[in-house]
Amino acid sequence: MAFQTKATIASFGGQLLKLTHAAKTTSCDMALNLFLPPAATLNPLHKVPVLFFLAGLTCTGDNCAEKGFFQHGAAQRGIAVVYPDTSPRGLNIAGEDDTYDFGSGAGFYVDATQPPWDKGYRMASYITDELPTALFAHFQQLDASRVSITGHSMGGHGALTLFLKNPHAYKSVSAFAPIANPSRCPWGQKAFGGYFGAHATAQWAAHDATELLKTYQGPPLDVLIDIGTNDNFYKQKQLLPENFAAAAREAGREAEVRVRYQDGHDHSYFTIATFADDHVAHAARYLFA
Repeated sequence: MAFQTKATIASFGGQLLKLTHAAKTTSCDMALNLFLPPAATLNPLHKVPVLFFLAGLTCTGDNCAEKGFFQHGAAQRGIAVVYPDTSPRGLNIAGEDDTYDFGSGAGFYVDATQPPWDKGYRMASYITDELPTALFAHFQQLDASRVSITGHSMGGHGALTLFLKNPHAYKSVSAFAPIANPSRCPWGQKAFGGYFGAHATAQWAAHDATELLKTYQGPPLDVLIDIGTNDNFYKQKQLLPENFAAAAREAGREAEVRVRYQDGHDHSYFTIATFADDHVAHAARYLFA
C-alpha cells in the first residue's frame, strides 16, 4: 500500500504532496493531497497532529488544497492536513458518471450496501480505516493519536457523521455548509436511495448527522459550523443546518453546537478560505490539548 508522490509543492514553508496509492476498500487507485507543515519537513522525527478535510460534490483532493488556504493556519500551528478524494474513480459501473450528485465525485462518505455500488463505494471505511492506517505507516511524522476532521458540503456531512459514529477516533469536528440532514434533502435522498436502497430507513438514519445527534452518547461535543447567508444550496434546503441545531437543542446540547451564519457569503471556496484559519484554530484547541 505504498504511496507514490506525483508532485511536491512548496506551500507556506511546508510541503504539499500529491499522492496516489492502491486502495482495497475502493477497488481502485486513489489520489489525495497531504500538507506537511514546516515542523514536519525540517525534522522528519517530529510528530505532528493531523486534520482531515473532506471535500464536497464533484470535488477531488485538489480543490481545497489549492483554493481553501488551510495550509496557512496549519503551517503556523504545526498541523498536517489530509485532502482525500470524494469517491472511487473509474470502476466502470453503469451510471457512475451520469450525474454530478451520485457516483463519481459523490461517494457521500458511506459504505454502500446496494449492488453494484457495494463493490467499491466504501468511502466511510476508506476515510476512517484504510487511508489513515496507510498514512501513519508511511509518514512517520504523522501522529496517529491526534486526529481531527472537517469538511465542506457533502464533506461537511462526512465530517459530522464520521465523528459522531467514531467520537474516540477524532479530537474535534467542524464543517462548512454541511449537508446536515441528508434524509430530508434531495441530494441525500438520491444518494442514500442509491447506495442503501429506497426503503432502508435505518441505514439512512445511521448516516445522517441530525439523526445521529439525537441519540449520541459520546463525550461532550464542540461542533463548529459556518454557513453563508448567500449560499444558494442553503436557500434551496439542501443543507438544513437548522435541523441539526434543533436536534442539539432537543438533546440538551445547544451549547455544544455553534452554527455561525456568515453574512453575504456563498457556498464557494471563497468562504472556506475566509474562515479556514478559524477551523484550523478550532482543531488545534483539541489537537494540542
